[in-house]
Amino acid sequence: MFSSLLDTARNSPFRGPLTPAQCQAGALTPASIEQPQGMAASAVVPQDSCEFASPKYFALCGLGGILSCGITHTAVVPLDLVKCRLQVDGEKYKNVVTGFKVSVQEEGVRGLAKGWAPTFIGYSLQGLCKFGLYEVFKVGYTGLLDEETAYTYRTLVYLAASASAEFFADIALSPLEAAKVRIQTMPGFANTLREAWPKMVQNEGYGTFYKGLVPLWGRQIPYTMMKFACFERTLELLYKYVVPKPRADCTKGEQLVVTFAAGYIAGVFCAIVSHPADTVVSKLNQDKTATVGSIVGKLGWAGVWKGLGPRIIMIGTLTGLQWFIYDAVKVWLRMPRPPPAEMPESLRKRLEAEEAKAKK
Repeated sequence: MFSSLLDTARNSPFRGPLTPAQCQAGALTPASIEQPQGMAASAVVPQDSCEFASPKYFALCGLGGILSCGITHTAVVPLDLVKCRLQVDGEKYKNVVTGFKVSVQEEGVRGLAKGWAPTFIGYSLQGLCKFGLYEVFKVGYTGLLDEETAYTYRTLVYLAASASAEFFADIALSPLEAAKVRIQTMPGFANTLREAWPKMVQNEGYGTFYKGLVPLWGRQIPYTMMKFACFERTLELLYKYVVPKPRADCTKGEQLVVTFAAGYIAGVFCAIVSHPADTVVSKLNQDKTATVGSIVGKLGWAGVWKGLGPRIIMIGTLTGLQWFIYDAVKVWLRMPRPPPAEMPESLRKRLEAEEAKAKK
Protein backbone atom coordinates (compact mmCIF):
# COMPACT_ATOMS: atom_id res chain seq x y z
CA MET A 1 0.00 0.00 0.00
CA PHE A 2 2.64 2.51 1.07
CA SER A 3 4.91 1.72 -1.87
CA SER A 4 2.13 2.62 -4.29
CA LEU A 5 1.41 5.79 -2.30
CA LEU A 6 5.08 6.73 -2.50
CA ASP A 7 5.02 6.32 -6.28
CA THR A 8 1.87 8.41 -6.42
CA ALA A 9 3.38 11.10 -4.21
CA ARG A 10 6.51 11.41 -6.32
CA ASN A 11 4.40 12.20 -9.37
CA SER A 12 1.73 14.18 -7.51
CA PRO A 13 1.19 17.94 -7.58
CA PHE A 14 0.66 17.63 -3.82
CA ARG A 15 4.01 15.95 -3.22
CA GLY A 16 6.24 17.41 -0.57
CA PRO A 17 8.44 20.34 -1.50
CA LEU A 18 11.23 18.84 0.55
CA THR A 19 11.19 15.31 -0.88
CA PRO A 20 14.79 14.05 -1.13
CA ALA A 21 16.12 13.58 -4.65
CA GLN A 22 17.10 10.02 -5.54
CA CYS A 23 19.56 9.55 -8.37
CA GLN A 24 21.50 6.54 -9.59
CA ALA A 25 25.25 6.54 -9.34
CA GLY A 26 26.87 8.25 -12.27
CA ALA A 27 23.62 9.79 -13.40
CA LEU A 28 23.80 13.05 -11.41
CA THR A 29 23.72 15.68 -14.11
CA PRO A 30 21.68 18.88 -14.32
CA ALA A 31 19.53 17.39 -17.05
CA SER A 32 18.86 14.23 -15.07
CA ILE A 33 17.59 15.89 -11.90
CA GLU A 34 13.81 16.06 -11.89
CA GLN A 35 12.52 19.60 -11.32
CA PRO A 36 9.50 19.97 -9.02
CA GLN A 37 6.39 21.19 -10.79
CA GLY A 38 2.87 22.32 -10.04
CA MET A 39 1.73 22.90 -6.52
CA ALA A 40 4.92 21.72 -4.85
CA ALA A 41 7.67 23.59 -6.64
CA SER A 42 10.46 23.91 -4.11
CA ALA A 43 14.06 23.09 -3.36
CA VAL A 44 15.24 19.79 -1.96
CA VAL A 45 16.37 20.00 1.65
CA PRO A 46 18.54 16.99 2.54
CA GLN A 47 18.09 17.21 6.33
CA ASP A 48 14.44 16.10 6.30
CA SER A 49 13.77 13.30 8.76
CA CYS A 50 11.59 11.36 6.33
CA GLU A 51 10.40 11.22 2.75
CA PHE A 52 7.05 12.73 1.87
CA ALA A 53 4.25 10.10 1.77
CA SER A 54 6.46 7.42 3.32
CA PRO A 55 5.09 5.25 6.16
CA LYS A 56 7.19 7.26 8.61
CA TYR A 57 5.76 10.52 7.25
CA PHE A 58 2.16 9.36 7.71
CA ALA A 59 2.94 8.01 11.19
CA LEU A 60 4.46 11.34 12.25
CA CYS A 61 1.43 13.17 10.82
CA GLY A 62 -0.70 10.95 13.07
CA LEU A 63 1.50 11.88 16.04
CA GLY A 64 1.03 15.54 15.18
CA GLY A 65 -2.72 14.96 15.12
CA ILE A 66 -2.64 13.30 18.55
CA LEU A 67 -0.80 16.26 20.07
CA SER A 68 -2.81 18.97 18.31
CA CYS A 69 -6.26 17.54 19.07
CA GLY A 70 -5.59 15.93 22.44
CA ILE A 71 -3.93 18.98 23.99
CA THR A 72 -6.28 21.64 22.61
CA HIS A 73 -9.56 19.87 23.36
CA THR A 74 -8.42 19.10 26.91
CA ALA A 75 -7.37 22.71 27.44
CA VAL A 76 -10.89 23.98 26.72
CA VAL A 77 -12.78 21.38 28.78
CA PRO A 78 -14.30 24.05 31.11
CA LEU A 79 -15.77 25.95 28.15
CA ASP A 80 -16.90 22.72 26.52
CA LEU A 81 -18.60 21.66 29.76
CA VAL A 82 -20.58 24.91 29.94
CA LYS A 83 -21.43 24.67 26.24
CA CYS A 84 -22.81 21.15 26.66
CA ARG A 85 -24.86 22.18 29.71
CA LEU A 86 -26.28 25.14 27.82
CA GLN A 87 -27.35 22.79 25.04
CA VAL A 88 -29.11 20.30 27.30
CA ASP A 89 -30.55 22.70 29.92
CA GLY A 90 -30.75 26.22 28.54
CA GLU A 91 -33.28 27.34 31.15
CA LYS A 92 -30.95 26.62 34.05
CA TYR A 93 -27.65 27.81 32.59
CA LYS A 94 -29.03 30.62 30.33
CA ASN A 95 -25.68 31.87 28.92
CA VAL A 96 -21.93 31.31 29.18
CA VAL A 97 -21.36 33.59 32.19
CA THR A 98 -24.31 32.16 34.12
CA GLY A 99 -23.24 28.66 33.09
CA PHE A 100 -19.82 29.14 34.67
CA LYS A 101 -21.30 30.70 37.81
CA VAL A 102 -23.84 27.95 38.36
CA SER A 103 -21.30 25.20 37.65
CA VAL A 104 -18.78 26.65 40.11
CA GLN A 105 -21.46 27.21 42.78
CA GLU A 106 -22.64 23.60 42.53
CA GLU A 107 -19.36 21.72 42.08
CA GLY A 108 -16.53 24.15 42.77
CA VAL A 109 -13.75 25.17 40.42
CA ARG A 110 -12.53 21.56 40.14
CA GLY A 111 -15.90 20.66 38.71
CA LEU A 112 -15.06 22.61 35.55
CA ALA A 113 -12.53 19.90 34.70
CA LYS A 114 -15.12 17.11 34.64
CA GLY A 115 -14.74 14.98 31.54
CA TRP A 116 -11.09 15.79 30.90
CA ALA A 117 -10.00 12.13 30.67
CA PRO A 118 -12.45 10.98 27.96
CA THR A 119 -11.81 14.28 26.19
CA PHE A 120 -8.04 13.76 26.11
CA ILE A 121 -8.19 10.08 25.11
CA GLY A 122 -11.05 10.45 22.66
CA TYR A 123 -9.76 13.46 20.81
CA SER A 124 -6.20 12.12 20.74
CA LEU A 125 -7.52 9.05 18.91
CA GLN A 126 -9.61 11.26 16.68
CA GLY A 127 -6.59 13.47 15.90
CA LEU A 128 -4.52 10.42 15.00
CA CYS A 129 -7.06 9.40 12.37
CA LYS A 130 -8.12 12.89 11.30
CA PHE A 131 -4.70 14.28 10.42
CA GLY A 132 -2.90 11.04 9.63
CA LEU A 133 -5.56 9.64 7.32
CA TYR A 134 -6.18 13.03 5.71
CA GLU A 135 -2.62 13.00 4.44
CA VAL A 136 -3.02 9.42 3.22
CA PHE A 137 -6.30 10.08 1.42
CA LYS A 138 -5.09 13.37 -0.07
CA VAL A 139 -2.11 11.64 -1.66
CA GLY A 140 -4.24 8.69 -2.75
CA TYR A 141 -7.02 10.75 -4.32
CA THR A 142 -4.52 13.04 -6.03
CA GLY A 143 -2.96 9.98 -7.66
CA LEU A 144 -6.23 9.37 -9.47
CA LEU A 145 -5.92 12.72 -11.28
CA ASP A 146 -3.43 14.34 -13.61
CA GLU A 147 -1.48 17.38 -12.43
CA GLU A 148 -3.71 20.05 -13.98
CA THR A 149 -6.95 18.40 -12.87
CA ALA A 150 -5.63 17.95 -9.35
CA TYR A 151 -4.87 21.67 -9.15
CA THR A 152 -8.13 22.82 -10.74
CA TYR A 153 -10.25 20.62 -8.47
CA ARG A 154 -7.99 20.76 -5.43
CA THR A 155 -10.83 21.93 -3.16
CA LEU A 156 -12.76 18.75 -3.99
CA VAL A 157 -9.64 16.73 -3.16
CA TYR A 158 -9.41 18.46 0.23
CA LEU A 159 -13.12 17.86 0.88
CA ALA A 160 -13.05 14.19 -0.13
CA ALA A 161 -9.84 13.42 1.80
CA SER A 162 -11.02 15.12 4.99
CA ALA A 163 -14.48 13.50 4.86
CA SER A 164 -12.92 10.07 4.41
CA ALA A 165 -10.52 10.60 7.31
CA GLU A 166 -13.22 11.89 9.64
CA PHE A 167 -15.45 8.88 8.96
CA PHE A 168 -12.89 6.65 10.67
CA ALA A 169 -11.87 9.27 13.25
CA ASP A 170 -15.42 9.44 14.64
CA ILE A 171 -15.58 5.68 15.11
CA ALA A 172 -12.61 6.05 17.43
CA LEU A 173 -14.07 9.13 19.16
CA SER A 174 -17.70 8.07 19.67
CA PRO A 175 -17.36 5.91 22.85
CA LEU A 176 -15.31 8.52 24.67
CA GLU A 177 -17.57 11.36 23.53
CA ALA A 178 -20.60 9.51 24.92
CA ALA A 179 -18.88 9.07 28.28
CA LYS A 180 -17.73 12.70 28.35
CA VAL A 181 -21.20 14.13 27.75
CA ARG A 182 -22.72 11.79 30.34
CA ILE A 183 -20.18 12.93 32.95
CA GLN A 184 -20.63 16.61 32.15
CA THR A 185 -24.42 16.83 31.82
CA MET A 186 -25.81 14.29 34.31
CA PRO A 187 -25.07 15.41 37.89
CA GLY A 188 -24.40 12.48 40.20
CA PHE A 189 -23.95 9.93 37.40
CA ALA A 190 -20.16 9.81 37.53
CA ASN A 191 -17.20 12.10 38.11
CA THR A 192 -14.53 10.18 36.21
CA LEU A 193 -14.19 7.98 33.16
CA ARG A 194 -13.45 4.99 35.39
CA GLU A 195 -16.84 5.44 37.05
CA ALA A 196 -18.83 6.28 33.93
CA TRP A 197 -17.60 3.50 31.60
CA PRO A 198 -18.64 0.44 33.67
CA LYS A 199 -21.97 2.08 34.62
CA MET A 200 -22.82 2.69 30.97
CA VAL A 201 -21.87 -0.87 30.01
CA GLN A 202 -23.82 -2.40 32.88
CA ASN A 203 -26.96 -0.31 32.40
CA GLU A 204 -27.14 -0.01 28.62
CA GLY A 205 -24.58 -2.31 27.01
CA TYR A 206 -21.75 -1.44 24.65
CA GLY A 207 -24.17 -0.22 22.01
CA THR A 208 -24.74 2.98 23.98
CA PHE A 209 -21.25 4.15 23.06
CA TYR A 210 -22.23 4.27 19.38
CA LYS A 211 -25.76 5.57 19.82
CA GLY A 212 -24.57 9.04 18.86
CA LEU A 213 -22.27 7.92 16.02
CA VAL A 214 -24.54 8.94 13.12
CA PRO A 215 -25.23 12.44 14.46
CA LEU A 216 -21.55 12.60 15.38
CA TRP A 217 -20.76 12.00 11.71
CA GLY A 218 -23.35 14.68 10.93
CA ARG A 219 -21.47 17.10 13.18
CA GLN A 220 -17.86 16.16 12.57
CA ILE A 221 -17.72 15.34 8.85
CA PRO A 222 -19.01 18.78 7.70
CA TYR A 223 -16.84 20.34 10.41
CA THR A 224 -13.72 18.56 9.22
CA MET A 225 -14.43 19.18 5.54
CA MET A 226 -14.67 22.88 6.31
CA LYS A 227 -11.66 22.70 8.63
CA PHE A 228 -9.30 21.31 6.02
CA ALA A 229 -10.66 22.81 2.79
CA CYS A 230 -11.14 26.28 4.26
CA PHE A 231 -7.72 26.14 5.90
CA GLU A 232 -5.95 25.08 2.71
CA ARG A 233 -7.63 27.76 0.58
CA THR A 234 -7.31 30.48 3.24
CA LEU A 235 -3.61 29.71 3.53
CA GLU A 236 -3.28 30.23 -0.24
CA LEU A 237 -5.11 33.57 -0.07
CA LEU A 238 -3.13 34.83 2.92
CA TYR A 239 0.19 34.20 1.22
CA LYS A 240 -1.11 35.63 -2.05
CA TYR A 241 -2.82 38.80 -0.83
CA VAL A 242 -1.91 39.48 2.83
CA VAL A 243 1.60 38.28 3.64
CA PRO A 244 3.99 40.88 2.17
CA LYS A 245 6.61 38.39 1.04
CA PRO A 246 6.71 34.89 -0.50
CA ARG A 247 6.37 31.92 1.86
CA ALA A 248 9.89 30.78 0.99
CA ASP A 249 11.23 34.07 2.38
CA CYS A 250 9.28 33.81 5.66
CA THR A 251 10.91 32.41 8.77
CA LYS A 252 9.49 29.27 10.36
CA GLY A 253 7.96 31.45 13.09
CA GLU A 254 6.27 33.73 10.57
CA GLN A 255 4.90 30.73 8.72
CA LEU A 256 3.43 29.36 11.96
CA VAL A 257 1.69 32.69 12.62
CA VAL A 258 0.08 32.53 9.17
CA THR A 259 -0.89 28.91 9.86
CA PHE A 260 -2.64 29.96 13.09
CA ALA A 261 -4.51 32.80 11.35
CA ALA A 262 -5.74 30.51 8.59
CA GLY A 263 -6.74 27.91 11.16
CA TYR A 264 -8.73 30.40 13.24
CA ILE A 265 -10.65 31.65 10.21
CA ALA A 266 -11.44 28.07 9.22
CA GLY A 267 -12.54 27.33 12.78
CA VAL A 268 -15.24 30.02 12.76
CA PHE A 269 -16.86 28.46 9.70
CA CYS A 270 -16.43 24.99 11.19
CA ALA A 271 -18.40 25.96 14.28
CA ILE A 272 -21.30 27.36 12.30
CA VAL A 273 -21.79 24.44 9.90
CA SER A 274 -21.56 21.77 12.60
CA HIS A 275 -23.39 23.36 15.53
CA PRO A 276 -26.93 21.98 15.05
CA ALA A 277 -25.59 18.42 14.93
CA ASP A 278 -23.41 19.15 17.99
CA THR A 279 -26.54 20.10 19.95
CA VAL A 280 -28.29 16.90 18.87
CA VAL A 281 -25.28 14.78 19.91
CA SER A 282 -25.23 16.37 23.36
CA LYS A 283 -28.95 15.71 23.85
CA LEU A 284 -28.70 12.11 22.59
CA ASN A 285 -25.86 11.26 24.95
CA GLN A 286 -27.70 12.87 27.87
CA ASP A 287 -31.08 11.14 27.32
CA LYS A 288 -30.90 7.42 26.54
CA THR A 289 -34.54 7.37 25.31
CA ALA A 290 -34.22 10.30 22.90
CA THR A 291 -34.01 10.10 19.11
CA VAL A 292 -32.80 12.63 16.55
CA GLY A 293 -36.37 13.33 15.47
CA SER A 294 -37.68 13.84 18.99
CA ILE A 295 -34.83 16.19 19.88
CA VAL A 296 -35.21 18.36 16.77
CA GLY A 297 -38.98 18.44 17.25
CA LYS A 298 -38.65 19.50 20.86
CA LEU A 299 -35.94 22.10 20.41
CA GLY A 300 -37.08 23.59 17.12
CA TRP A 301 -34.84 25.45 14.67
CA ALA A 302 -33.82 28.14 17.17
CA GLY A 303 -33.12 25.61 19.90
CA VAL A 304 -30.47 23.70 17.97
CA TRP A 305 -28.41 26.91 17.73
CA LYS A 306 -28.16 27.43 21.48
CA GLY A 307 -24.57 27.68 22.65
CA LEU A 308 -23.28 28.84 19.23
CA GLY A 309 -21.49 31.89 20.68
CA PRO A 310 -19.20 30.01 23.06
CA ARG A 311 -18.72 27.29 20.45
CA ILE A 312 -17.46 29.83 17.87
CA ILE A 313 -14.97 31.15 20.42
CA MET A 314 -13.97 27.63 21.43
CA ILE A 315 -13.75 26.12 17.94
CA GLY A 316 -12.09 29.16 16.37
CA THR A 317 -9.35 29.17 18.98
CA LEU A 318 -9.20 25.39 19.02
CA THR A 319 -8.81 25.04 15.26
CA GLY A 320 -6.22 27.78 15.03
CA LEU A 321 -4.17 26.18 17.80
CA GLN A 322 -4.56 22.71 16.29
CA TRP A 323 -3.13 23.81 12.97
CA PHE A 324 -0.39 25.74 14.78
CA ILE A 325 0.60 22.71 16.86
CA TYR A 326 0.35 20.33 13.90
CA ASP A 327 2.59 22.55 11.76
CA ALA A 328 4.96 23.15 14.69
CA VAL A 329 5.33 19.38 15.16
CA LYS A 330 6.28 19.10 11.49
CA VAL A 331 8.92 21.80 11.98
CA TRP A 332 10.18 20.18 15.20
CA LEU A 333 10.42 16.72 13.62
CA ARG A 334 11.96 18.11 10.40
CA MET A 335 9.15 16.77 8.24
CA PRO A 336 8.39 17.85 4.66
CA ARG A 337 5.95 20.80 4.68
CA PRO A 338 4.35 21.28 1.27
CA PRO A 339 3.72 24.93 0.33
CA PRO A 340 0.25 26.24 -0.60
CA ALA A 341 -1.06 25.16 -4.00
CA GLU A 342 0.61 26.69 -7.03
CA MET A 343 -0.67 26.57 -10.58
CA PRO A 344 1.22 24.04 -12.75
CA GLU A 345 3.39 25.68 -15.37
CA SER A 346 1.64 23.78 -18.17
CA LEU A 347 -1.77 25.08 -17.07
CA ARG A 348 -0.48 28.64 -16.70
CA LYS A 349 0.96 28.64 -20.22
CA ARG A 350 -2.21 27.17 -21.68
CA LEU A 351 -4.40 29.77 -19.99
CA GLU A 352 -2.10 32.57 -21.15
CA ALA A 353 -2.26 31.27 -24.71
CA GLU A 354 -6.07 31.07 -24.57
CA GLU A 355 -6.26 34.60 -23.17
CA ALA A 356 -3.94 35.98 -25.86
CA LYS A 357 -5.97 34.20 -28.55
CA ALA A 358 -9.20 35.65 -27.21
CA LYS A 359 -7.83 39.21 -27.39
CA LYS A 360 -7.01 38.89 -31.08
